[in-house]
Amino acid sequence: MKNDAKVVQLAKTLPEASLSAGRLPFALAKVRDKSAQQLKVSLQALFDNADDTLFEMADRATSNAEQNAFFEAMRDLRLKRKSIERGFLEKLFAAFANLNQYEIGKAPQLDSVSFDSLSLVQNDELEESVAIDTMVAKVISRASRPLGHLTTRLNTQVSKKLEDKTNPLGPSALCEFFLDACRSLGVEIRVKLIVLKLFEKYVLSSLDELYVEANDSLVAAGVLPDLKNASPQRRQQARGTPSHAYLGEGETRAPLGEGYSGEVQEAFGVLQELLSQTRGSISYRREVPADAMPISSHDLMRLLSHLQHQQPAQQVSDEFDLRQQLEQLLSRASAKSGRARVVGEVDEDVINLVSMLFEFILDDRTLPDSLKALIARLQIPMLKVAVLDKTFFSRGSHPARRLLNEIASASLGWGEQDDAQRDSLYQKIENIVQRLLNDFTDDPAIFAELLSDFLAFTGDERRRSDLLEQRTRDAEEGRVRAELARHQVEHALNDRLLGRTLPEVVVRLLQEAWSKVMLLTYLKSGGDSEEWQAVLSTMDDLIWSVESHEEPEDRLRLLELVPGLLKSLRDGLTSAAFDPFSTGEFFSQLEALHVQAFQRFKRPEPEGEIEPSALADVDEPAALDAEAEADVELEDDLILADLPQMIEVVEEIVLLAPGESHAPEPEIILPDHDEALQQVENLRVGSWVEIQEDAEHKMRCKLAAIIKPTGKYIFVNRTGMKVLEKTRMGLAVEFRRGAVRLLDDALLFDRALESVIGNLRRLKGA
Repeated sequence: MKNDAKVVQLAKTLPEASLSAGRLPFALAKVRDKSAQQLKVSLQALFDNADDTLFEMADRATSNAEQNAFFEAMRDLRLKRKSIERGFLEKLFAAFANLNQYEIGKAPQLDSVSFDSLSLVQNDELEESVAIDTMVAKVISRASRPLGHLTTRLNTQVSKKLEDKTNPLGPSALCEFFLDACRSLGVEIRVKLIVLKLFEKYVLSSLDELYVEANDSLVAAGVLPDLKNASPQRRQQARGTPSHAYLGEGETRAPLGEGYSGEVQEAFGVLQELLSQTRGSISYRREVPADAMPISSHDLMRLLSHLQHQQPAQQVSDEFDLRQQLEQLLSRASAKSGRARVVGEVDEDVINLVSMLFEFILDDRTLPDSLKALIARLQIPMLKVAVLDKTFFSRGSHPARRLLNEIASASLGWGEQDDAQRDSLYQKIENIVQRLLNDFTDDPAIFAELLSDFLAFTGDERRRSDLLEQRTRDAEEGRVRAELARHQVEHALNDRLLGRTLPEVVVRLLQEAWSKVMLLTYLKSGGDSEEWQAVLSTMDDLIWSVESHEEPEDRLRLLELVPGLLKSLRDGLTSAAFDPFSTGEFFSQLEALHVQAFQRFKRPEPEGEIEPSALADVDEPAALDAEAEADVELEDDLILADLPQMIEVVEEIVLLAPGESHAPEPEIILPDHDEALQQVENLRVGSWVEIQEDAEHKMRCKLAAIIKPTGKYIFVNRTGMKVLEKTRMGLAVEFRRGAVRLLDDALLFDRALESVIGNLRRLKGA
């Protein structure tokens, strides 16, 4: 029986390692196989339509070069189509295979910048990243609910903790798989963006259906069957009641008083179990009778709004205790109504959790103190959001949570010495805080609005800082090349001069003048070029020409050598724009040296020998007249009296960079196993550090580049301007004496929540 040619057997296209996913539950393996088949069909549609799209672009091209680029891209896509499809599916299967594999701790992979690729984020990579982010955001906006349900169901079947971003079928992961598979494409960025647009059109557009089918398959297998999508009618109703819940596109949440979805209930239920041991802390200062009546969430919101508007301009300090403030309001309410009132159990858990989160935030050393006071004033607005919407704790994309994270991330590079009154970032954060305190009552949509505005603001700032940072890296690259060239020139000079005794003028000419010619030649042509070998040869010839020689053939060689040598020296010094007056002085003294070199040769000389006037350059006047040449009876004492000043080169030649007054001092050397060196090795490009400049001043800066050839670490401030340069060993010494502290750039809210949950678990286990 023949196989149907249309039946695609995925197992044959995947490596054996990818098929080792036998540990996956049957239901999950079924979802994997069916999804892979659907994605393969979508990829085929992409490539089937790529030719037409690229041909249309080529037809509209405004130049032959642009048209050829599109035609070359068409050819490249046809040739590599199968490998891209196979690579994409391999990545997908590998991601599923890893879901039930525990990861053994690995050494951190350091991000470093090599000499050949000093830039961190090139413009092409930035455009690619923006395009991917936009594509992912579109999928999330329309399919966040089914994707979230799929992630929740997968989490019940695998050992690893998944999020929407790490879900193998999520848009982020699929885009990553596709990009990796397309690495072999030799196309420019505009063509790659077109291919990504096709990926969005033919692959990502069908994810809604894929998620629905994957969820249905898992439900049929008995995986969280009660986790239902909200009906379209309920979604429409929810959109009409924004005052009761935050509504993202395609999302719903029950109004106050109604139950949450099973997904939210499950997540918050875990937190409630941990928070149960903290209950009662709100009323710890007063006796509460057994018949005390819990206030509704609506009344709690009114109390919180009262606190919010009572002190909108007050800087909330470390001593601010929200629970104590609420207790005082509850005491007044109880006295006024004549019946004891308390906060309900669920709301009390929310209050306790938010209070603990902000306690962590106010103690966090990563946040600068001057901005902590601003962020602390967000405690009441954030608490109100959490009371309204429990997904605040479980959904990383929640606008209020993201706003807090984005503010903290933007504040990472803030220095205490910055002028808060003039700094645009400080003013922006202050305006956001004031807007929330003044305008936020019970409609969390304001957080989405402020988040969008703040992202636009930080995006503009980031683009400006990235531009300046790139210029800083370019300048450093040029400086590194110049430094490497200086080292090569130093080596060449020391190799030829060190330990020799030569005329002082020659040593000075080579060190002060010819070294500049060598430096420019090395920078322009490199150390393997003919030009570099030519300047070295000229230096060798000059040194030979002023040394003592006794053999007749040496005199002949000198006669032949000098005219070309003088011309090479003059051309080189002219190209390096060396001072013409100093050049003339050097040549005058060289001429005298060469005349004396000929006078040291003994008479008689062979008939027909080249006249000494040939010593002069073709452009120079004759150095010797006929009478001087004919006079072979010069006295030895006169010759000795005209001998040049000789010096012995005993110290290594060190060329200083422009602006340097002396060679760098030797630094402290630490052993390879020193802990401080390990701290330096763990630094990655983009890491923020805080450096103690003196007893009163600290500086925050970001590692912008690690320059491998020189071992230099380049740091910039948040505007992208270079503020510090350290060697690997110098930075390790600073770490060792405690002057450098690595700042944690992980998301603030996530770090706070992780810390609080960890503390609660330890408290429960005690």
